[in-house]
Amino acid sequence: MYLRHTVIRRKGKARTYWRLVRSVRRNGKVVQETVAQLGELNGQGRARARLLARQITGRGDQRELFEEGQGSEQTVAVRLDRVGVERSRTFGSVWLGWTVWRALHLEELCAELLPQGRESISWAQMAAVLVIARLCEPSSELHIAEDWYRTTALEDLLGIPAERIDDHRLYRTLDRLVLHKEAIEQHLRKRLGELFALEYDLLLYDVTSTYFEGMAVRNALAARGYSRDHRPDCKQVCIALVVTRGGMPLGYELFAGNRTDVTTVEEIVEAMEARYGLANRIWVGESDLGDGSWYDQCRERGMVEANGATIRNRDAEE
Repeated sequence: MYLRHTVIRRKGKARTYWRLVRSVRRNGKVVQETVAQLGELNGQGRARARLLARQITGRGDQRELFEEGQGSEQTVAVRLDRVGVERSRTFGSVWLGWTVWRALHLEELCAELLPQGRESISWAQMAAVLVIARLCEPSSELHIAEDWYRTTALEDLLGIPAERIDDHRLYRTLDRLVLHKEAIEQHLRKRLGELFALEYDLLLYDVTSTYFEGMAVRNALAARGYSRDHRPDCKQVCIALVVTRGGMPLGYELFAGNRTDVTTVEEIVEAMEARYGLANRIWVGESDLGDGSWYDQCRERGMVEANGATIRNRDAEE
C-alpha cells in the first residue's frame, strides 16, 4: 500500500488531498485501487508520519510513501491450472509483530535481562515467540508449540527450527520473564511514551480473574472467591490491570483469588505511584468493583482527592 496525492485547484487556490492506495491486477494490468481517502495532510503531518515510520521500522525514508514510484510496471503471464500451494504459512501478522518487537527495543532488553547461557536458543528469542504469538493468535503454550509456530514465517524471521519449539521451553521462558516484570513495565512505558507521546493524567483500573482446573496446590495465590467465569468450584487468582486513556497497559498485579476488588485499589495506586511518581492524575474504575461501594470506601480511606490522585466512580458520573 502507498500514499498518493491529488492536487485540485479551485478559485486560484491549490489543495492537495492524500489517499491510501494498493496495487491490484485487473485484466492483466496492474492498477492502483483507492483504499481510503485521507484528506489534506500538511508538511508537519507528513514529517511526523515519516519519523514514526523510521522509528518503527528502523529504516530510512521510504520514497514511495509520499512520492510516485520510479520505473514501469511489469506483467507476467501465469498458468493458473498449473499453480499449486504447498506448506502455506502466514507472514504479514508475524512480520508486523516482529517489527514492533524490535521497534520497542525488547530484543535488547530481554538480552540484557536474560543473558545467554548454555542454552542453544536464547531466552530473548523465546520471549519474542511468546509475545508475537500473543499478539497474532492468543492461545496456550502447548498450541504454540504443536500447531501455531509451524504455520507461520517466524521460523525464517527468527531462524529457530519448528522442532526446537516445545511447550516446556516456552513455560520456562515465562518463569524467567516474570522475575523482571517491573523492569519490563518501566521499559515499555518509556519506549511507548517516546513513540506515541502517551499521557498519564487519567488512568483506567479494573480487576478480572482467571481460574485453574486443578488443585493448584503450589500456587500460594490460588483460592476460591467470587468467580466472574461462573466457576465457584475452581480456585482462581485476581488480575488487576492499569491502562492509559488510550488503552496502553502501564502495569498489572496479581492478587489472591479470594481478595475482594475494593481492597486492591489502595495497593495498586500506591504501586503505580512508587514506580511513576506522584502526579495530579485521575483514576477511573467501575462501580461494580467489589460490592459496588468502592468509591465510598476510597473516600473513607482518604484516597479521594488525596495524595495527588483523584478517584472517580465512572458509572455514577454517567
